[in-house]
Amino acid sequence: MPLFRRHQRGGLRLAALALTAFTLQTDDFVIVGVLPAIADGLAVTEAAAGQLVTVFSVICAVIAPVAAVATASWPRRHLLAGGMLLFCAANLAVPLATSYPALMALRVLAALAAAVVLPTVFAVTAALAPPGRQGRDLATVMAGLTGAVVAGVPAGTWIGAAFGWQATFVANGLLGVAALAFLLTALPDVAPPPAAGIAERLRPLARPALVFVLLAAVVAVLGNLLFQTYLGPFLSDVAGVDSSGLGWLLLLAGAAGIAGARLSGTLIDRIGSTRTFALAAALFTAAMAGLTLSWTLRPAHLALVVVPLIVWSAAAWAVPPPVQARALAFAGAQAGPQALALVSSAVYLGASLGAGLGGWLLDALGSGTLPVAAGTCAIVALALFTLAGRTTPATDAASKQTERATI
Repeated sequence: MPLFRRHQRGGLRLAALALTAFTLQTDDFVIVGVLPAIADGLAVTEAAAGQLVTVFSVICAVIAPVAAVATASWPRRHLLAGGMLLFCAANLAVPLATSYPALMALRVLAALAAAVVLPTVFAVTAALAPPGRQGRDLATVMAGLTGAVVAGVPAGTWIGAAFGWQATFVANGLLGVAALAFLLTALPDVAPPPAAGIAERLRPLARPALVFVLLAAVVAVLGNLLFQTYLGPFLSDVAGVDSSGLGWLLLLAGAAGIAGARLSGTLIDRIGSTRTFALAAALFTAAMAGLTLSWTLRPAHLALVVVPLIVWSAAAWAVPPPVQARALAFAGAQAGPQALALVSSAVYLGASLGAGLGGWLLDALGSGTLPVAAGTCAIVALALFTLAGRTTPATDAASKQTERATI
């Protein structure tokens, strides 16, 4: 096949996988933008409506590893198609849900689909990546997740305001149909990993090196989300930023996040996952130090806040690709999908813990403690990630050789 055609097919494949990731991530976050409307429409409190988000995240965290083991022998293309069909049906049926329990049931179905599809998307991306491009391809698909925050959630919120909150879910269901059609058109048949028993597939997941990588992911996401969740109150306290200004800053930060994720993938392929993670953690810590300084100077000029915010977002979104690359390397080909599912669970766990801890810090000690705590988490995460590379049991030797060959 001519080189140009191979690149073209590879680009279409990555676009289809990125669109799928974008669709799933938007579905997870978009409820935040239509939360009051859902509460009014179903005659429940906003706190109850917010549980729709919590249930989605918890199901994804718990089910993803289980589903990865249960479906390990399924053809990847069929698995993605089946999961996306369930996802589309759950969203397109939302106008029929006239009660809170009915909507909750549909959100559970959508979450089950996301728990199966999203780790598979990254496993397929890694499996089909040409030699020396795994990091860049993973980062390209990761940009779909960042794009959900930058474009998907605002668009869904606007649709809900214009046509009603049910229309937000219908639109996401239609986007899922488009993603499914794109996948079926652009994605080749992908064979599942080599056949192996359950014990053989699970054994690599217990390696100390992989456990340290997962712990690093939990702590890194925890630190990021304890700051990001309460970014509004922090910026209001520091520079008097109102909701309009916050929207523009979030848009700018989102664009920086996309750039950070993409650059992270390039660096993984050139300097390795450990150095890439270290660079991201260092920049994240520096950004938190700058925001802490801005807080001590409050009311600070907005210019003092914008630069560290850009660095923060770029560094935060640069973290997942090296985590995925290192997890794949340590787990090996047979357990790769299961390892990526565990990474997904670690991200959801870190996000849940971060939101809770950030809320407590905000109420108990004030917004100025948020960047301090976030920066501390980045340092701890770097220590854990570095420790993963220094574990030397014999069971890890092959995985380290795999990583060197991969990156």
